[in-house]
Formats: sequence, structure tokens, C-alpha cells
Amino acid sequence: SARGVSPLLLRARPSAAVACLKIFKFSRHQSTCKWQSREKEQRRKRKKRGALSVQMALPATTPRAAARCPIAACAPTPPVTAGGRPRELPFALLAERGMMVGGHRGMGMNAVGAPPGARVGAARERENTLLSFGRAAEHAAVAFVEFDVQVTKDGCPVIFHDDFILTQKTEVLYEMRVTDLLLEEFLSYGVQKEPHKVSKPLLRRMEDGRVLTWSTEEDDYLCTLQEVFEHVSPHLGFNIELKFDDNIIYPSVNLNRALQAVLQVVFQYAGNRPLFFSTFQPDAARITRELQSVYPVLFLTEGGTAKHDDTRRNSLDNAIHVCQEYDLHGVVSEVRGVLKNPSAILKAQESNLAILTYGQLNNVREAVYVQYLMGVNGVIVDLVEEISNAVADFSKPDLGQSTFSNSVDIGRKHESFSQQQLGFLLRLIPELIQQPH
Repeated sequence: SARGVSPLLLRARPSAAVACLKIFKFSRHQSTCKWQSREKEQRRKRKKRGALSVQMALPATTPRAAARCPIAACAPTPPVTAGGRPRELPFALLAERGMMVGGHRGMGMNAVGAPPGARVGAARERENTLLSFGRAAEHAAVAFVEFDVQVTKDGCPVIFHDDFILTQKTEVLYEMRVTDLLLEEFLSYGVQKEPHKVSKPLLRRMEDGRVLTWSTEEDDYLCTLQEVFEHVSPHLGFNIELKFDDNIIYPSVNLNRALQAVLQVVFQYAGNRPLFFSTFQPDAARITRELQSVYPVLFLTEGGTAKHDDTRRNSLDNAIHVCQEYDLHGVVSEVRGVLKNPSAILKAQESNLAILTYGQLNNVREAVYVQYLMGVNGVIVDLVEEISNAVADFSKPDLGQSTFSNSVDIGRKHESFSQQQLGFLLRLIPELIQQPH
């Protein structure tokens, strides 16, 4: 591709490759995007084509669930200014600091069976808990935490990644779908908030099919979306991933019911917190965008590193097309998809879209730096402290120490990596992006 970086160039001329990557570093001032102008244009488009108008219906709730997760008896209304107009919360609120760093499920994911000393998957804190989110909030360089939201059978949004909860009783393994549980049942797993309650053990299935006890150095109880809003610092941004099972074809009514439950909690408790939604489910992204115009909606994609029956999910280019078609605000791609297709960043810029990435390569400082040069807006990482500190260094004023000062003008920034280190990474990238996740 004329706009891409040739693998041959990556192997043979690392310094020239860095210069080429600089082409894709678009202006941070421009990349924050003119969201208010974009919003006006999107409203015009939706009005022209007769955008879907959805009446917010209440999910069924039990009195006990309502006490833990109150849901308003009317449609949520966006926050308003003193003048009575909807208050815009543009994505730029998060993007102001340049490249954003987001904590993956808080301070990082848990991988059961991870060997001692493993860099990824061995977070001390239980993922997707108030403890993990609170620890991430202590790092000033962390812009947001990413977490997974599902809706229980009685209509309460809860924080949990896996589609199924696994437990064991009298040596018998039980596996329950999260969305088939009542709120009280969901909260009964793992460590309990009230000491007198007996907890049910949590297990987790590994990629090879084995089921192991899900233990962490520092445990915390499972929580609801409402509790996260109430107990996590309001200065920490939220990336709310709307979680749906890849193996289920959802009728629109089911998507609407779950999304309405989430939005009702968001509008009631978000306040001034910067947040955005993301999802792998393209129809859920579309409906979320149609249900509200206050918070940005981004489309999650594996960027071509996995194949799905729904072709909208099968490439970074397709993801950008989904954003254009559904008036979304950006893409969150598996990092290898971006490294394979760097010209997509320019395409996203031309469409006024943000580009964020996730994946294990985001725990390699040099790989994150290459994305910084390419103009990626944000990275979701497991090694939160290490990578957030590294990204903070990227934008420090040049103290005369830059190893690139004689070869590449990088905007008078201080870089903490030698040309030899980056050259090695650039030669390695073609091999890295071909490896299975």
C-alpha cells in the first residue's frame, strides 16, 4: 500500500521506517475532532433517513434487585446545561492528554494458571472489581479503565467479563450464563461484602479447556455498574464495553432491553465523568448510538486476527466502514490489526474517527511507542503502571538526550528508547503480528 509501511522497509531500514511511521502521526489538535460539528451533521443524517426512535422500556426487576440497582420509571434524560440544552460530553475530554492509557479490566486481566512472574494475566487484584479500578485511579497517567458490562435476568447491569460463571459444589462443576442469573445469585459468587455470607467458589476455564480455581493475591467482591459509578474516583474515565456472546444471534428487542438497562444507570449516575461505550456487537453499537447522542460509541474489532460469520467484524477496514455507516466515533482494534494496516489510521482521520488498540503487544513499551508515532489515540493495557509511565515519558520536553535528533524530527520530544531497540522491534513486528493471540 502506498500509505502503508512496507515489511521490507521495516526489516531493512528501521530509521527510514520510523520516518514513514511519522507520516501517520496526525495532529493531536485535529485528532480530538470537532465533535460538536460532527454531532450536528450526524443528527442531520439521522433525521434525513428517519432514525430509529426507541421508547425506553423497563426491564423486569424484583424488589430486591431494585434496591441494589434502582432503575428509573421513565426514559433516561441526558445531562443538561443551565440553559436547558443537552450537555455534550465529547470524546475529546478523554483525548486532551494526547495518547490515552486505559487499564484493562482495571489494573489488568487475570489469567488462571499463569506461571509465577508472568507479565500479562497475573494482576494482583481481581479484575473488574472496585479494588482494581481504584488502584488504576491512583495512577495520574491513566485516563480510563475498560470494563465489561452484562445485564442480569432481572435487569441489573453488572461487571463481569466471561459469558459464564463457573463454580463447584461437592466436586460437581456448575456453569451458569451470567445473563440467566438474578442479581442476588450473581453477587453470591466469590468473596462476599458481608462477612456473615457464605461465598460460592469461583472457577475459570482456560483456553485449553481446563478448569482451575480462580484465585488472586488481593480479592474483592463482584459489583454492579451503579457501584462502580458511586465508588470509583469521578476523575477516572470509563470505557464501558457492552458485552454480548459471540455465539448468539440477538433479536433487536433483546439488545434494546439490555442497552436500555445500561443507559438508565449511566444517565442516573455518570454526572460529569468522561466515558465512552464500546462493543464487538455491531448492531448493539448501532442501537446504542440511536438511543443516545451524549456519549461516544466505538466499535471493537479483532482487526482481521480472527474470523466471524458476521463480515462486519473481520477487518479493520470493515470496522471503519461500520463506524461510517452507523455514525460511530471510532474503532478499538486488536493492536496487530493496526500494525498490519497502518494506513487505516489515516483513513480513520479522514473520517474523523478515533483509533484505540488492545492486545498483548500493548504491554511492550516499544510497540506502544511505535503506535504513538503512528498517531494511535489510546492503548488499553494490562501492565498499567509500566505502560502509563512510559507513555507519559513520550511527551516530555526534549532534554537533549534524544537518540533520534540527528535522523528524525519527532517534534522535540524526549524518547526513552534507542534507535537499536526500535529497529529491533520494527524488524520483529512482521513476525509478531502473524503469531496467534
